[in-house]
Amino acid sequence: MTSSNKKPPTICILALPESSGVVLYGLLEVLSTYSDIWTQLTGENSDQAGFDVKVVASTKEPFTCVAGVPVAPHAALADIEQADVVVVTDLAIDPEIDHGQRWGDLGTWLNKMHDAGAYICSVCSGSTLLASSGLLADKVATTHWGFVDYFQRFYPEIKLEPNRILIQPCGEDRVVTTGGMAAWEELALYLIALFYGEAAAIHATKVFLLGDRSEGQLLFAAMGKPKRHEDAVIDKTQQWIADHYDQPNPVGQMVAQSGLTERTFKRRFKIATGYTPIDYVQALRVEEAKQMLEATTDAIDVIAAQAGYEDPTSFRRLFKRLAGVTPGRYRQRFQLK
Repeated sequence: MTSSNKKPPTICILALPESSGVVLYGLLEVLSTYSDIWTQLTGENSDQAGFDVKVVASTKEPFTCVAGVPVAPHAALADIEQADVVVVTDLAIDPEIDHGQRWGDLGTWLNKMHDAGAYICSVCSGSTLLASSGLLADKVATTHWGFVDYFQRFYPEIKLEPNRILIQPCGEDRVVTTGGMAAWEELALYLIALFYGEAAAIHATKVFLLGDRSEGQLLFAAMGKPKRHEDAVIDKTQQWIADHYDQPNPVGQMVAQSGLTERTFKRRFKIATGYTPIDYVQALRVEEAKQMLEATTDAIDVIAAQAGYEDPTSFRRLFKRLAGVTPGRYRQRFQLK
C-alpha cells in the first residue's frame, strides 16, 4: 500500500480520436477523486495519496474524440518517461479491418512503458492496440464480444477468453485486459485495490455506486459526516457513544453523561446532529456492523452482539431497513478478499 508521504502512483490514460469520452473521463474522475469524496461524505480521514492521473495523447494539442467530446491532454507521449499504469480506452474502430499498422508509434511507446515497469491495461476494444503492439502475444486476454472474430482472424496466437470481464496479470506480465466498455468500472476498482487495498476499492464502489445497482442505493450508503455544531454537551455525548455504542441502554447513558433532563437532551441532540438519539445510535451501530461484515468472518449473530444487539432478529431487521439488504447479502457484496 502506498502511504500518504510518498509520491502517488502515476496513471496515464491514453486518449485517441477513437476513444469514447465516457470511459476516458469516467476513469479520470473515479481514480482522481474517490478518496477525497469518501472523506468529504463520511468525515473519515484517509491515509491514501490517491493517484496522479494524466490524460496523454500523441501531442498536447486539443482534439475531439468519439461523438465530438473535447479532449485537452495533460501531456504528450514524449513527455512521459515512466508511469505506474497506462490505460488504453475502448476504441471505435471497424472490427472487419486489420488495424495492425495503425498505431505504430503508440505500440512502441506502450512497450517502452511496459519495459520501464508500468502496468498496461485495456478497456473493451482497446485490447486491439495491445495486440498490435505485441503485448498480448501468447497471453490470455479478453475483449468486447464484437471483436472475437477480429482476434481469431488477425491474432490467433492470443488465448482469448471473451466470457471474462477482467483478466489480471499472470506472473510479472503486468498486462490487464477487460471486456466491454462498461468494464472500465471493474478496471478502476482493480487498480485502486492493487495500490491501496480492497477496503479502498469498496469506498470507491460506495461513492460512485459502481457495480450492480439493482438492490437500490441504500446498499452503498454510509453514515454521513457528523454535522458541525457548537453544543459542547452534545459533542461530549457523541464522543462517548463512538466508543461505547455496544453498551446497553445507550440513550439513557448519553442522557446521564449530559447532565440534562431526558427531554432537553433529546431536543438539543436533534438540533445539533439532525438525528434523534436512538436513530443516531442505530446508524452508528449499523456502520460498525458493516465494517465487521467486510473485514471478518464472524457469524452474523456474533456481530449483532458486538454491535450492541442481544436479539439477532432485531439486528437483522434494523440492518435491512438502514442498509437495504440483509447482513448476509451485504457481506456477500463487500467482504474483503
